[in-house]
Amino acid sequence: MRWPGIFQVGVVLTALLALPAAAEEQMLRAAVIKIERETPLPISRLDLPLPDDGFGGARQATRDNATTGRFLGQAYETEEVTVAPEALIETLDRLVAEGTGTIVAIADAPDLLTIADHLAGQPVLILNASAEDDALRNAECRGNILHVAPSRAMLMDGLAQYLIWKQWRDWFVIHGAYPGDLAKTESLRRAAGKFGAEITEERVFEDTGGARRSDSGHVLVQKQIPVFTQRAEDHDVVVTVDENQVFGIYLPYRTWDPRPVVGDAGLVARTWHPAFEGWGATQLQRRFEKAEERRMTDLDYQVWVALRAMSEAATRTSSDDPVKLRDWMLSEEFEVAAFKGQKLNFRTWNNQLRQAVLLADEKLVVSVSPQEEFLHQVTKLDTLGYDRSESTCQF
Repeated sequence: MRWPGIFQVGVVLTALLALPAAAEEQMLRAAVIKIERETPLPISRLDLPLPDDGFGGARQATRDNATTGRFLGQAYETEEVTVAPEALIETLDRLVAEGTGTIVAIADAPDLLTIADHLAGQPVLILNASAEDDALRNAECRGNILHVAPSRAMLMDGLAQYLIWKQWRDWFVIHGAYPGDLAKTESLRRAAGKFGAEITEERVFEDTGGARRSDSGHVLVQKQIPVFTQRAEDHDVVVTVDENQVFGIYLPYRTWDPRPVVGDAGLVARTWHPAFEGWGATQLQRRFEKAEERRMTDLDYQVWVALRAMSEAATRTSSDDPVKLRDWMLSEEFEVAAFKGQKLNFRTWNNQLRQAVLLADEKLVVSVSPQEEFLHQVTKLDTLGYDRSESTCQF
C-alpha cells in the first residue's frame, strides 16, 4: 500500500532534478510594503481590517517557495514593512541597499506610481498586489510594474458576464461619491456597453460623515433605504458601487422593489473567497488556516500569487536577478498555478495578470467568470478587462 506514495515522490523528485541547477545557494529577498493611509470605518464590525492582511499571504507564499527552493539551492526571505507615506522613499532606498530584489506593493495608485518612478531603471521587480485602478493599466501604466491585483474593469466585466448570462440586462446603479466609486462606476458603464446591458438609472449616495456604526440602527435604515430607492426606472437588478462601505451592505432586503443586489454588496466580484474549493483550492485554504489561524482574504491571495509568480520565475531561470525574473514572467513560457482552473500569465501590453474572477456572496462562490458563452480568439480570460486592441498603455 506504500508503493504508490513512493512512486509519486519519485516522480516529483525526478521533475525537480530535471530543472537547471544553481551553482550555489541563491537568496531571493523580497519585501511586502503596506503604505498606511486612513480609511473610513466599515459599517459592520465583521469587516474591520486585519492588522496583517496581505502579510499572511506573504508568509504562506514564503513557506511554499521554500519547499521547492530547497531542492534547487534557492532560499527565500520576505520582509514585512508597514510604512507611512512620508517615509516611503527612505524605506525603498534601504530595502534596495540591503539587496531586496522584489517589492510587493500594498498601496493605492499614487503611492504605487511613487514606488515605480523612484525605482525606475533599478534592478527591482515591482508587483502590484492591491491597486485596481484602470488608469494604471492604460494612460498611467509603468513598464516596471506587474499587476497581480485585477483591475476594476476585470471585476466589472466578470460581474457583467454573469448578469447577462442570467438575462438581467437592465441595471439600476447606485454609487458613492468617492473617487474610487466614480472610477469603478465608469468601469461598470464600460462593461454594460461591452456586453449589451442597459443602465436604466443612476443615483448617487452621498456620505454624510456620520458615525456609521452608531448611526446604523436597523429601524432607521429600514425606513431610509426604501425611500431612497423608490420610483426607480424598471430594472432587473440593483448594482451598488461602494468601495468604502458607506451604504452598500444596507441595500439587500431593503430596496423598494424586490430585486437582487450585486456589486459591492450581495453578489460581489472578487479574486478569492474563504469558502472557495474549486481546482484544489482547499489545499491552500487548509495550509493557510493551519499556519495563520484565520481565513485567507483576497489581499492575502493576491500577495501569495505575487510571490509565487516570482518564485516560479526563479525556479525556471535558476536566477535571482530581478531583471531576468521580470523578463521571464512576461514571456510566453511563463505560467503560475493559482487554483483558478488554468495556468495564469501576464498580458504583455499592460503587464496585467490574467485570472478568473469569483462571484460570491457571504457564504459561497456562486459562479466564476469568464462565463463559457463569452468567447475570445486567444483566451477567454482576455474577455475580462482591457484587451490588446482596447489598451492605451504605452511603456
